[in-house]
Amino acid sequence: MSIRERLSGNEAIATAMRQINPDVVAAFPITPSTEIPQYFSSYVANGQVDSVFVPVESEHSAMSATIGASAAGARAMTATSSCGLALMWEMLYVAASDRLPLALALVNRALSGPININCDHSDAMGARDAGWIQLFSENNQEAYDNMIQAFRISEHPDVRLPIMVCQDGFIISHGVENIELLEDDLVKKFVGEYKPEHYLLNAQEPLAVGPYANPPYIMESKKANLEALENSKKVMLEVAREFKQISGRDYGFFEAYKMDDADYAMVIMGSAAGTGKDAVDALREKGIKAGLLKIRMFRPFPASQVAETLKNVKVVACMDRTESFNTLNGPLGADVKSALYDMGSKVKVVNYVYGIGGRDVTVASLTSVYEDMMKIEADGTVGQAYRYLSLRG
Repeated sequence: MSIRERLSGNEAIATAMRQINPDVVAAFPITPSTEIPQYFSSYVANGQVDSVFVPVESEHSAMSATIGASAAGARAMTATSSCGLALMWEMLYVAASDRLPLALALVNRALSGPININCDHSDAMGARDAGWIQLFSENNQEAYDNMIQAFRISEHPDVRLPIMVCQDGFIISHGVENIELLEDDLVKKFVGEYKPEHYLLNAQEPLAVGPYANPPYIMESKKANLEALENSKKVMLEVAREFKQISGRDYGFFEAYKMDDADYAMVIMGSAAGTGKDAVDALREKGIKAGLLKIRMFRPFPASQVAETLKNVKVVACMDRTESFNTLNGPLGADVKSALYDMGSKVKVVNYVYGIGGRDVTVASLTSVYEDMMKIEADGTVGQAYRYLSLRG
């Protein structure tokens, strides 16, 4: 039986961590993720978990300690945001290349500069090429559910990769919503006991973790990382099917919202997807065939599935909550365009930068994107393909 609660996104993540009961949690505080280790450390102090909590001197040390614990054979995790993730940069690549199934709760926040502590996806997008699995959450419920599923995906023998569960800073992390929790015993059974095949503290199998990779070996290591990411797609779907059986909630690569007959589709990630759905509903009432594709698994990117879902759409708008400074498109826009190109699609695509540094995202602002898509169809040309939304004059 589910347990109805009212929790913030940070409380939801900390609750999932308590139910998972990892062996080691190492963390350093940074807004807006600070509450996650704060709540979890109280669970440790109160004896609600038997985890070892390691308060470290920096985020680089947090990821280093998490890597060390995972390599030793422990189920390990951490949490951070923004500049904290940037300070982990070197170690993010180490975690993936060492094939360590650790978990990171990332509360998305703008990277400096200029200095800003509000929500955008620049932290996660900067880490998108580090070899990690990345799941994005629309709301508190999804943040909780994604964290419950995370270790099942990352620890699978065909995967063995670190996983990043993302939620929008302040919007989800500090916003309180009704949420349905699973019972502790059910989560424990679902996640299962961690039984690593290879680990440093196994006296019967001496091994090295993270040795120097000479040129004859490093490309093969990268290819193995890529193959594991490809394997994670199938594993994620299998885990999602099992999760639905215990929760009733359905997850996949993405959520296709009113896409069956859509002429105009928005592709978006994170909390703004809920605002986009409201815009779609309002447009549908006016007879406009609007739809929305909310990406959940951004890395690895489910390219063929996205392209198949968008193949009959007239115009697509890709929404990037970051600026990648290539002057052509954002990360999500680039992936969607590539997927459509590989399928041979002639769907017109426009890419928007929105919500940077906490800029308001409203139903009206997202409705204007659909209005732009309708104009693109009427004119027969995209015009400016890379645009800023809600930019002050």
